[in-house]
Amino acid sequence: MLRRLFVGGLATGGSSVGKRGNGEGSIRQRADDSWEARVTIAGISRSFYGRTRQDANKKLIAALRDRDRGLPIVRDERQTLAQYLPAWLETMKPPVIEPRTWERYEQFVRVHFVPALGKTQLAKLSAQAVQQLYTGKLAEGSAASTVRQMHVVLHEALDMALRHGLVARNVTDHVDKPKVSRQEMRVWEPSQVRTFLEVVQGERLAALYRLALATGLRQGELLGLCWRNVDLDDGILQVQTNLQKIKDQGHQLRNPKTHRSRRKIRLTSSDVAALRAHRVHQLEERVALGPSWQEQDLVFPDEAGRPLSNYRLYRQFLSLVKRADVPLIRFHDLRHTAATLLLLQGINVKVVSEMLGHSSIAITLDLYGHVLPDMQQQAADAMERILRG
Repeated sequence: MLRRLFVGGLATGGSSVGKRGNGEGSIRQRADDSWEARVTIAGISRSFYGRTRQDANKKLIAALRDRDRGLPIVRDERQTLAQYLPAWLETMKPPVIEPRTWERYEQFVRVHFVPALGKTQLAKLSAQAVQQLYTGKLAEGSAASTVRQMHVVLHEALDMALRHGLVARNVTDHVDKPKVSRQEMRVWEPSQVRTFLEVVQGERLAALYRLALATGLRQGELLGLCWRNVDLDDGILQVQTNLQKIKDQGHQLRNPKTHRSRRKIRLTSSDVAALRAHRVHQLEERVALGPSWQEQDLVFPDEAGRPLSNYRLYRQFLSLVKRADVPLIRFHDLRHTAATLLLLQGINVKVVSEMLGHSSIAITLDLYGHVLPDMQQQAADAMERILRG
């Protein structure tokens, strides 16, 4: 049996103190143990949901407060996901989230959510329907990591709906997410690193590859690196920008996502020498091109000073790997190679974490746990030498 409580002299427990006037609302417990607050405003019945009676009551009070202020109360039980999700996307537009992140959100909504769930009323969306969506996408060949990203986006959208009283609960909390097997990390041995660097000597982007292997910078951080953030005299590099390609806007320099991604990195003397040689060559390119050069202060632009595309860099990287006759790895694995080699040399994991710009040391430990057994052996050997005197 549903228990009904009335706003206004709202009673504790399950009974009311008497029916209030029209427009003051009521609260009831639903069959699924969630709570629904209802109020009729201007002849239209509005509902607000919560996990507890207090949650529903707070949303109802807020709605009545908005009504008294003359503000519109947005609540339509017939609202579908095809109506809600695009409206939610509008509230998430940059600068709320990064442009590339918003592009990903929009793609999920347009390609996956609306075609599969668009006709479903937001308030009636079930965990079963979401689970079937995930299962179907996996069966169609979508990667587990992609489906997990879909889950993150849908959860965020429904979380806002929950906060606004549009749904009784976030059904994605009750859905099984696909397990993602981490892609195997492949790194080069020190001898392979040296072989590769010997092959790239004389290449236009030789300094870029050296920095990638010496500092562990991300590809976007390398391509977005500006000369104003490089101090060759003191041998310090500051990561302050990241190159991203934004749909319909081209390449843009963006701030790093986290505070820890903004960091200072100490350069080796070889790094500094490579960058000095690279700068001289770049100035020669600029003089030769004259007015056609598009100065953007980039350390690693294309031959006209413009941002270098990820695709073009990767094609060159694959060609150089083939010439060096070293194992084929992803460009991002240069970063993993740098971190692994540093850890194997006994560099403190906290120092490596800060160098890589990880948001926490836990991420570093999780990614490079395979190195820890070797480090523990080194520690044991060191302790043995100390105790023996």
